[in-house]
Amino acid sequence: MKAAVLLAVAAALAAGCAPATRVVLLPQEGGGTGAVEVAAGPGKAVLSRPYESAGVYNRSLDVEQLDPEAVRQRYAQLLSVQPRPPERFTLYFLPGTSSLTPESSAELADVLSRATQRPGGEIVVTGHTDRVGTLESNDALSLQRAQAVRALIVGQGFNPLRVYAAGRGEREPVAPTADEVDEPRNRRVEILVR
Repeated sequence: MKAAVLLAVAAALAAGCAPATRVVLLPQEGGGTGAVEVAAGPGKAVLSRPYESAGVYNRSLDVEQLDPEAVRQRYAQLLSVQPRPPERFTLYFLPGTSSLTPESSAELADVLSRATQRPGGEIVVTGHTDRVGTLESNDALSLQRAQAVRALIVGQGFNPLRVYAAGRGEREPVAPTADEVDEPRNRRVEILVR
C-alpha cells in the first residue's frame, strides 16, 4: 500500500516538471493581439498580451509572460511551419455595375498570380457599394460584384469549393459619406487570400 502511494507521488512529481500542455498567445499580423481562455480543472486564465503563456499542470494553471526571442528560439521548428499571413487585395467597379474598372481588371492578373502561390488555400471575395441607391439594391449589387469576381477566379482554374463570395452592401464604407453620394473607393470587392 505504501509503495503504491509513493509511485503515485513520484509519477505526479515527474508530471509536474513540465506542463502537459502549454499555450502561448502570439501577436497577430500587424501587431494586434486577440485573446484566448485556457481552463484546467477549476482554474481559468485569459491570455490577452503577446507572448503570454499558460502551462497546464495536471489540474492547475501557471500563467507567465514570455520573452519574444525566447519563444522564437524554443519553438522555431513549430513557428517555421505556420501558414503565411493572408494577403488582401481591393478591386474597384464602374458606378452601378458589376464591371471592374480598367485599372482593377489589369490588377486581377496579379491577384490570381499571388493566389496561385498559396496551394490549398481559400479565397474570400466580399463585395461593397457606395451609398447611391436603396439598401436592398446595394445588397444585391454588392453580392453581384463578389460573384462576378468569384466567377473570374474560378474561370482561371481555382477550385470553386475554395472560393467564397459575400456581399456587404453599403454597410462597411472605407470612405463614409452621406446617403446618395457617389464614392468610387466604396465601390469595391475586398479579396482575402489565405
